[in-house]
Amino acid sequence: MNKERFLSLDVFRGMTICLMIIVNTPGDALHTFAPFKHVSWHGFTPADLVFPSFLFAVGNALSFVLPNLEKAGRSKVLLTILKRTFILFALGFLMSWFPFTSALQDARIFGVLQRIALVYGFAALIAHFMHERVVKVLTAVLLLTYWYLLVRYGQTGDLFSLTGNAVLRLDLYLIGPNHLYQNNGVVFDPEGLLSTLPAIVNVLVGFIIGNFVKASGKTYEGLTHLFMWGAGFVFLAFMWHFQFPINKQLWTSSFVVLTIGINMIILATIIYRVDIHRQHQFSRFFEIFGKNALVIYLFSAILRTTLNLVQGPSGYKSVFDWLYQLGFTRFDAYWGSLFFAISFMFLCWLLGYVLDKFKIYIRI
Repeated sequence: MNKERFLSLDVFRGMTICLMIIVNTPGDALHTFAPFKHVSWHGFTPADLVFPSFLFAVGNALSFVLPNLEKAGRSKVLLTILKRTFILFALGFLMSWFPFTSALQDARIFGVLQRIALVYGFAALIAHFMHERVVKVLTAVLLLTYWYLLVRYGQTGDLFSLTGNAVLRLDLYLIGPNHLYQNNGVVFDPEGLLSTLPAIVNVLVGFIIGNFVKASGKTYEGLTHLFMWGAGFVFLAFMWHFQFPINKQLWTSSFVVLTIGINMIILATIIYRVDIHRQHQFSRFFEIFGKNALVIYLFSAILRTTLNLVQGPSGYKSVFDWLYQLGFTRFDAYWGSLFFAISFMFLCWLLGYVLDKFKIYIRI
């Protein structure tokens, strides 16, 4: 397990974190180019690819880590998986609650890191206890089961709407509205409990592809297979869309298949350039993000929240608003908003650069 084997994965994960920060920190959310905005409900934009891509990368990494972990014995495997799951979930909950001014009984339970924790935990246990052939069958079973559950328990005649879907109905029943994400008074958690089920598939397929890459993915034949599978998954997703719409917030099965297909194509392209043709012009930049992905993501989220909470100079809503108005409103509103997001991303990259310079790589 040498550094070279991880280069393409680090670049892939780094590109994901880079785009995630840009999507999450526009200078002005009302003036954001469409590719950097999440679709309001059904449909798909490049911004919607970020989160599932990170889960796919989690699965890739698991394919490298799990075999070494298993050499230490089953108890070590289980302890490590449970510990990582708990720490990730706790970090996510604390980040959702930050700056800890609201009542604990009203804190949101789920979130991005919480979903990563849950899907990693389930996927790692499945990958450890089951043969890969069984895992492949299970991915299809999970996607079809989720489709059935949303059709069976959604509101009749309104199965996949914001207010009638089974994800919201289960969350309201088990958790209650106070612990769910609320946007302008509308209660719906895009990281809800039931929609965690299909998200496990993003990690499991990432794990399968990671094993494939280790075996034969760095050959022209292997890359051809990756490209073909990716294109096939994308085609299947759009066909499925007519019966089960592509929807990130519901994390529909068609959305899972679409994002996995695109991830395969992107990863194959990176391997082709970085590992086969040794074209490293931009790989170093993204590799720095990828080596400390979790730390940089946490830093970006906490910094963004802090800048929005701290009162800015007179006439400005916050320090975030002051910085944006001070340096970026001279541009067109849309370009200024994007330039601010890119500047924020570079600031986060500097943290990764410093950590990498001193060989500090923080793992959970």
